Amino acid sequence: MKNNNQTIKNKFFSSVTDFQPLLESWKMNNEKIVFTNGCFDIVHLGHVDYLSKAADLGSKLIVGLNSDASTQRLKGATRPINQEISRAGILASFFFIDAVILFNEDTPLDLIKNILPNVLVKGADYAIDQIVGAKEVLENGGDVETIKFLDGYSTSLIEQKILKAHQ
Repeated sequence: MKNNNQTIKNKFFSSVTDFQPLLESWKMNNEKIVFTNGCFDIVHLGHVDYLSKAADLGSKLIVGLNSDASTQRLKGATRPINQEISRAGILASFFFIDAVILFNEDTPLDLIKNILPNVLVKGADYAIDQIVGAKEVLENGGDVETIKFLDGYSTSLIEQKILKAHQ
């Protein structure tokens, strides 16, 4: 019987350098590599829907995960609610996610340039020309896709509901 905890740990990478050997293997095997990114602070049904749809666009899904410091710079002093190791573990536990790579920058541009996925995915709230890394992926012959979010689901809404319940 497999040690599931090790299976989850094997999907988590603290840098693109650590991930490089696996990436090279996937590229040699002509895997269709999909990349998306985010903070994924409180994982909810909207995230699951988005990520599973992203996974359907290829054979391997890589999630770039904002570090705690990066999330705080983007979302404010009260975020993240969950630490990066917890967020990474939850994402890595999904069968349709093949790798989770932590990044500390405000955007995943360096990560995208290193990976050069076949498909770059973001939410439909972005226009293609606003998506970080789109230019690089398109110039490399890849595709950029947007996925519509499930209405009524967001970490901010959950955070507001919790705060309201405890006032």
